[in-house]
Amino acid sequence: MTPHDNPVTADATTVGIRRPVPDNAQSDSNLRGIFGALERLGYDLEALVAPSGLRRSDLADPDKYIAKGICSAVLARAREERRVKNLPLRIAMAMPMGSNPLLDYLIASADSVREGLLRLERYHGLVTSGLRVSLREQEDPVRVIFDVDGDPLRMDLTVALSVLRFRHDAEGDFRISHASFSHEPEDVADMEEMLRCPVQTRASWNGWAVDADSLQLPLRRRDPLLARWLERRAADLLAPRPATDTVAFEVRRLLATSVAGGDTRIDAVARQLAMTPRTLQRRLADEGTSFDVLRDETRKKAAETFLGDLSLSITEVAYLLGYAEPTAFHRAFKRWHGTTAQAWRDQVR
Repeated sequence: MTPHDNPVTADATTVGIRRPVPDNAQSDSNLRGIFGALERLGYDLEALVAPSGLRRSDLADPDKYIAKGICSAVLARAREERRVKNLPLRIAMAMPMGSNPLLDYLIASADSVREGLLRLERYHGLVTSGLRVSLREQEDPVRVIFDVDGDPLRMDLTVALSVLRFRHDAEGDFRISHASFSHEPEDVADMEEMLRCPVQTRASWNGWAVDADSLQLPLRRRDPLLARWLERRAADLLAPRPATDTVAFEVRRLLATSVAGGDTRIDAVARQLAMTPRTLQRRLADEGTSFDVLRDETRKKAAETFLGDLSLSITEVAYLLGYAEPTAFHRAFKRWHGTTAQAWRDQVR
């Protein structure tokens, strides 16, 4: 299987995706592309995500936020099963075109391999700010350097996926001179066979090298009109906005999706972030906040929303927010607003 067994002709509707998740997390489409590949490789996805507090149905829900640590944790569990060798390479081969819709088609609609790489360098933030890409055109051969926050499994996946995609989409004989990894992949010989080039390990950089002629090869999906539309969409999504590269931001996102009747205990949230409660508290303390503070803020905002719904009684709102007794909710609301929930509801109404 190649990463392009299902060729798609892209248009505006193909890539009309919603705003991506926080910049510090892989996008939902990217995570779900990886999870789908694992399933196609025969892995029990339900079992792989269960330790993180997720269910199989969560992965099919486009509105379910999945924290960035989940991907690395799931990949690590899958690798422990030793079902296939070079797991990240096999995932790359099983990921279809469009797993990262906007970024995939931004690159594929470029005129040439070089322009596709420049777009990858420019728009990789659509997937995650944890990925950094650098095209060294002044060198011979040209180097394409990747940095994925020191995660070897994700590094193998990123390098392999980029090589396979350009090899498939380029018109002509696209070849890379060699691939380079700062670690040692599980099976170097297998990696060399699939990437069709020598693989250097324990090197000072991660990525691949390509000659100037291959950079000029045209891409078979090139489409200047589509490319302009996609670039406008990408520029809008990447426009400056509040920093989201904190653990606190991820905690807020997870609490917001579970505050109405879900599990907002620190154990549950920490599990979804692939860390222990102690580690989570320490990371939040380093950022000048705490789990209790963030949960309190989330409940306050949710309470204001729920109280605006007159079909809900105040007691029902209290239980929705996870308060065992209505009196505890009333005390919290008085602390937040200096008045009672009923008085606040009457005033707003």
